[in-house]
Amino acid sequence: MTVIDPRLTMERRLLKEHSLVIACDEVGRGALAGPVAVGAVVLDAPRSRKRVPQGLRDSKLVPEARRGEVAARAEAWVAASAVGWASAADIDQIGIMRALGLAALRALDDLRTVGVVPEEAIVLLDGNYDYITPAGGAGLHVQPVVKADRDCASAAAASVLAKVQRDALMIELHDETPAYVWARNKGYASLAHRAAIREHGLSRHHRASWSIRDAPTLF
Repeated sequence: MTVIDPRLTMERRLLKEHSLVIACDEVGRGALAGPVAVGAVVLDAPRSRKRVPQGLRDSKLVPEARRGEVAARAEAWVAASAVGWASAADIDQIGIMRALGLAALRALDDLRTVGVVPEEAIVLLDGNYDYITPAGGAGLHVQPVVKADRDCASAAAASVLAKVQRDALMIELHDETPAYVWARNKGYASLAHRAAIREHGLSRHHRASWSIRDAPTLF
């Protein structure tokens, strides 16, 4: 498989029309347990002229052992960053797409606390669907971009930062409920995770609506 290094072509073009680019990407969408997280990073024109941090790629393409150092370089490169969360209970209550929007809005609210005004930026969102605006993001300028986490360095930075923080949380939750082996599977549907659900049932951190819905195929 050919690995594509993310570039800043789109960000530089967008920064000719907007003062800031806020790139967002989610992690944990397909997991059976744990929250979904949306990373958000802020890029301005001066930083867009700097070299892309070494090793920065979509988090799925960065080896787990290296993600921490890559995330640290990414965080130092961008103007500001945040990770927003929606819990398993949120997902059960409002559904995954609205939960993604909620997590994104929480990340953007965290950016506001350091002086970022999201309404003055263009929000570059990985994917083909704007889940932010329907969740309450009226007034934001959201531009979905398919494969942004692969092609755009800012979205790759958001992906890595969110992945590192979510993985760290799932490792903490593993200590609380080690039977599900979250330190390894991070809440995704591994064979060991599915076997543990069959034996022990669901924990409070599981997305019950997902597990019940998918039970025939998962278990």
